[in-house]
Amino acid sequence: MSKKRTSLWWLLGPPVAFLGVLPFANRVEPILFGLPFLMFWLLVAVLLAPLFVWLAAKGDPVWAAAREAERAERAERAQADRRADA
Repeated sequence: MSKKRTSLWWLLGPPVAFLGVLPFANRVEPILFGLPFLMFWLLVAVLLAPLFVWLAAKGDPVWAAAREAERAERAERAQADRRADA
């Protein structure tokens, strides 16, 4: 029972953004928003990293199934608490 987890390829985004682009972004000029280009690029990569992780999680069927099971368990617990209070 193998599930296709192709969305996990999104997790390669942060390492590529930090390390793969480094040889091309390793320069001082141009200055963007008062930062040398390398520092600006690292800031952009830090801000994009959560997006890559979110995209990987959003498309992962294993993560979605676990989240659905957690929601069902929480709803079941809430229903049991309501019965106990009544």
